This record gives sequence, structure tokens and C-alpha cells, in this order.
Amino acid sequence: MEFTLFYDGPLKTNRTAKQKQEIRRAFHPQLKTLWQQLPLNGLQTKLLKEEPKKGEISILQKVGNFTFAPLISEKLYLTAELNITFLRPEAPGSLITQGGDIDNRLKTLFDALRMAKVDSEIPNGDEPTSDENPFYCVLEDDSLITKVSVLTDRLLQPTLTENHVHLIIGVKTKITVGTWLNISIG
Repeated sequence: MEFTLFYDGPLKTNRTAKQKQEIRRAFHPQLKTLWQQLPLNGLQTKLLKEEPKKGEISILQKVGNFTFAPLISEKLYLTAELNITFLRPEAPGSLITQGGDIDNRLKTLFDALRMAKVDSEIPNGDEPTSDENPFYCVLEDDSLITKVSVLTDRLLQPTLTENHVHLIIGVKTKITVGTWLNISIG
């Protein structure tokens, strides 16, 4: 399965839990829409169960007050390949000096694409909105990313901060072990 996500906003290096959660929130509605379309809409009742019966699989994971629904998960034997177009308002060669080096900015992005693993990765006092149950995210863990391609270029929009980016993220799922649950999404 292949799909595309968009992000337009700040992306800095070594961000806080709050800033990573804000980026997660930018992806959540896009992923919620994805889950309402084929082939995922037919799998919601099977994979998004609060208390699965013996022998059933649920991808839901509770962390703090949030119930995350990571599409790419070990339970589904899926990995992800990412193709990222990274637009920023900096001259070519300025990635290191202005907005931060690309590898640390990408690490912030990868952390935001995955679910929070522990309570400390969720900002203090943050609660899911009524539209965020479950909270959809791309990855259970960023170790499930098996391939990354990044194309950087200049974002030609005026009056943007040096940390502002526009990202187009192509996601391709890959099956590591075929099962009847993942055959339509791998």
C-alpha cells in the first residue's frame, strides 16, 4: 500500500515532546481519512479493538491518556519505506547553518511519525480531543523504517521562519511475513 502525507510548519532539531506531538497532530487527520478508505476501512473492526479476543490482533496501544493506532507495526509484520520531499526557505547548502542539520531534523520527523512510547513523550497535561480516539499515527516504532529517500529544495514562500518546512512524505508499506490481515495493506 502507498499513501502520501503532508506537513507544513516548523521542523527544528532535537524537539520537545510538545513539538513532536504538534507534528503528530498534523498527520492524525490525514491518517484518519486513510483509515476510512479501502483497504483499511474493512480492517477497522478487526484491528482497532480495545480488548481483542484470544487469537485476535489489535494494533491499539495505550500510552498515558492516549490510545494510539500505528499502521506500521510489528503485530502486522509491516515495515515502511519513506520518500520525502523536504522544502525549506533556505538557499542550497544552508541546511547545516540555518534551520539545523538535516539528520537531526529528520530524526525529529521520524519521532513524530511514530507513536509515543512512554508517558514522558506526551506533553504534560495533554489530552486527546474527541476526534483523537484512537490517535492515528504511521509507525509503532521508527526502527520499522527500512528505507529513506530525501530530496531537499528551496521553499519559495515569503515571510517564513528559517525553521519552516513543507514536507511531502510518500509512505510505502512492505510485508515481512504474509498473513491474512496484512495481505491487503502490504
